[in-house]
Amino acid sequence: MTTGPARTNEDTFTFVPQRCAPPAPIETAVLGVVVSVPEPWAQLLVDWRTKVGDPQASLVPPHVTLLPPTEVQVRDRAAITEHLAQVARRHPPFDVHLSGTGTFRPVSEVVFVAVALGIADCELIATDVRTGPLARPLNFPYHPHVTVAHDVPTQMLDVAYDGLAELQAEFRVDSFTEFEQLPDGAWAVACEYPLTGPPR
Repeated sequence: MTTGPARTNEDTFTFVPQRCAPPAPIETAVLGVVVSVPEPWAQLLVDWRTKVGDPQASLVPPHVTLLPPTEVQVRDRAAITEHLAQVARRHPPFDVHLSGTGTFRPVSEVVFVAVALGIADCELIATDVRTGPLARPLNFPYHPHVTVAHDVPTQMLDVAYDGLAELQAEFRVDSFTEFEQLPDGAWAVACEYPLTGPPR
C-alpha cells in the first residue's frame, strides 16, 4: 500500500535525525520547498540568526517555507520533481515585501520577519505544492514568514525581535527551491523551479 509523505518538524527547518540502519540503499529523503530570500538581505538575516545563537544559522539559508521538512520515499523523487515542475508552471512570478518582526510566542519560541506583500501568492503555491505526491496536513494554519530566531534563550529572542523591527526588504520572486537535508543536518539545493504561469 502506498502512503503519503511523513510529517516532520513543521515550518521551521531544523535538524531531522535520520533513522539508524545498517549500510543499505537509502530509501527515504527529507525535502523542503521554499522561497529563498535574495541578497543583500539573506546575509543580513544569517548574521542576525548567528548573533542570537541560533544553531540553524549555518544550516539553512533565509527563506519563506512552502513545504515544511517532509520525509519522502526516494522511489517517488521523479514523481515529486514532475509535480513541482507542474506547480511552477501554474504560478506567475510575484513581489514580496518583508516588513518588521513577529513572533509565535508563547506557542512556539520563534521570532520571524513578517511577509507584508506576497502572502496570497505564497499561500496559493504552498497549497498547490502540498498535493499529489507531497500531500500532507499541517499542524497549524499556513503563515508565510522568515524565521530569524528559533529555540534560543528568551533574551536572544527579544534581541532579534527588537533588532529587526525596522527591517524593510522588497524583491521579485521568479522561482521556488527544493531543498534536501544532508546527514549532518544542513540543507542543500536539489532543484530550482522557475515560475512561468500566466499573470493573475
